[in-house]
Amino acid sequence: MSEQNRLSVFKTYKLYVGGKFPRSESGRVYEVSDSKGNWLANAPLASRKDARDAVVAARKAFGGWSGATAYNRGQILYRIAEMLEGRRDQFVREVGEAEGLSKSKAAAVVDAAVDRWVWYAGWTDKIGQVVGGANPVAGPYFNLSTPEPTGVVAVIAPQASSFLGLVSVIAPVIATGNTAVVIASEQAPLPALSLGEVLATSDLPGGVVNILSGKAAEMGPHLAAHQDVNAIDLAGADAALAKELEIAAADNLKRVLRPQPVDDWTGDQGTARMTAFLETKTVWHPTGSLGASGSSY
Repeated sequence: MSEQNRLSVFKTYKLYVGGKFPRSESGRVYEVSDSKGNWLANAPLASRKDARDAVVAARKAFGGWSGATAYNRGQILYRIAEMLEGRRDQFVREVGEAEGLSKSKAAAVVDAAVDRWVWYAGWTDKIGQVVGGANPVAGPYFNLSTPEPTGVVAVIAPQASSFLGLVSVIAPVIATGNTAVVIASEQAPLPALSLGEVLATSDLPGGVVNILSGKAAEMGPHLAAHQDVNAIDLAGADAALAKELEIAAADNLKRVLRPQPVDDWTGDQGTARMTAFLETKTVWHPTGSLGASGSSY
């Protein structure tokens, strides 16, 4: 068959939940267009049921992921960077179409996203030393503080600078042992959905990251009020939605990372996004004549 007579094989984009690729349980889709209004693909329009399934998957994965060694988590994050680098051409094309960028600018975004995975991979076994440590106390005992992951984190991904912003909000959540339920950019979800394919082939256990496409205004309030979601990152929420989600989250005392005016995700990320979803456990241990028993609080 000649090349000109071949039918194009269009990509079917799916959600990424629990390490698998389901369609939305509702069967709904919506059209995704490029910056010029040209049709690119149909993306699944995730429902509240899909969001609940993603929370179940994230909770199931939390024990194993949080219990893995920091060194092992770093290896897996580095593997994600490897797999993303191997599919660089695909992501350059998808990011260029999604964000209206030239090929060279899209390539710079993808390269920065790869570098960001590597950067957070290097932090997995260091963040504990930065934010934990021995505490000076006056008494016959010593006192140690160590960080622990918060749990299941819902993430509203950035709408602008969607791919680099997406990586910049997912990586710190999982680097510190949390699991994530991510609502991708509504206008540009395709690179995020393709990222699910990278995660699935990178040794990351299923359920550690779950990616949904659709309307944050539909799924966000449900996730914010969900009793089994421990924290929420409002990076991609506008002012009205952020206020609504923060109020919903207050009913069950979630940690909330409020949206910050970040237009350029290429700068130094610091440690703020990692420490936002860490809890501190303090352990004290008697010394000398008080015995060998210890306690924590």
